[in-house]
Amino acid sequence: MASSPLALTVANQVLRPGFRSRRTPDRVFDRLSAQAGSAPGDEEFAEEFRFLLRHWARDGNLTPVGWWSAQGHVRRHLANRARVRRLIAEHPGIAREPVERPVFVVGLPRTATTLTHGVLSLSEEHRCPLLWELLTPDLAGPPERHRRAVAGARLMVGAIDLFAPRYRDIHPLVAEGPEECTFALPHTVMPLSQARIPAYRAALEERDFVPDYAYLKQVYQVLQHGRPRRRWVLKSPLHTGHLDALLAVFPDATLVWTHREPAAVVASFCSLVEHGMAITRRPLDLHELGATWLALLSRSVERGLAARAAVPREALVDVPYSWLGSDPATGAPKLYDAVGARWTDADAARLPRVAARPKGSRPHSYDLARYGLTRAGVDAAFAGYDALRAEVDRA
Repeated sequence: MASSPLALTVANQVLRPGFRSRRTPDRVFDRLSAQAGSAPGDEEFAEEFRFLLRHWARDGNLTPVGWWSAQGHVRRHLANRARVRRLIAEHPGIAREPVERPVFVVGLPRTATTLTHGVLSLSEEHRCPLLWELLTPDLAGPPERHRRAVAGARLMVGAIDLFAPRYRDIHPLVAEGPEECTFALPHTVMPLSQARIPAYRAALEERDFVPDYAYLKQVYQVLQHGRPRRRWVLKSPLHTGHLDALLAVFPDATLVWTHREPAAVVASFCSLVEHGMAITRRPLDLHELGATWLALLSRSVERGLAARAAVPREALVDVPYSWLGSDPATGAPKLYDAVGARWTDADAARLPRVAARPKGSRPHSYDLARYGLTRAGVDAAFAGYDALRAEVDRA
């Protein structure tokens, strides 16, 4: 593992005095909960985050920055939940906002889901949530409140870029750019990309995600209320393992499932997790990282395949990696046609902006062997997916 950037080393030293609070996570949670506020009847929601923080604190390899990040994660979700519930109580019309025919980009990570989302965001008829909105969902308000929300998102992005300079080469974050639902969903596997939390991983296996998606809908209703109504275009690879819950809440959704060879997906995603987790854990066991995410990703696809059997064919769009990964100018119009949207000359003119790599970024290289994985092992884990991917590639 490479040495830490100087900024990360300094940050760990600055945060070390507060690192001792990791020994009393319930006390820390009580403080975070008091800061965030709460709504009557939300005790179960809060206690689930107490459970998460309590077990997050038990990772023996957590760094001071990692503990600071854990607290920020919990604080943000508690505060957002309290705000969303308060706004709905004050403005009952929010709950009646229609979220009609949304498009959800799903599939494995590193299959051009971000590019697909970006291409779909080009249309003036579409509405993609921006990163700052997902981090601080709220009604339209005074310019100063908007500036504070954007500044907070820029601070988070800047910290990631500073602490893990290669991360932006793999998955660049833009405070005012389209981003995925992961930031708004209460519970996902993403904390497992920051820490080793076996109890939380086990709890996710048994979790009913319908309430999480019902809350996600409320977030988008808040962001839509008082603003022009357009077709929502949403995205997260993490939806793939919970399509049944997603469709229970968004029954008229169109699913855009992106596809790519699993061996490339797993190697690329493990590299992404490594660069992110290097901020929050030291040392890293890269073979454990590989085994963890091979299991999580293959389980997600397994669940997704089971759920898609009940999805009407007209509500499912399969997108091979070649559509946008190789030739966006040809693939983008096909994508728009498949979801029932209009591809215009104005969209085509904006396409190079979303298809180009960020200025100054370097190519991303990755290798399964670094994570203790083999091509044969990955192929075996995704055996049930191969037939579908081959069919999509032939179409």
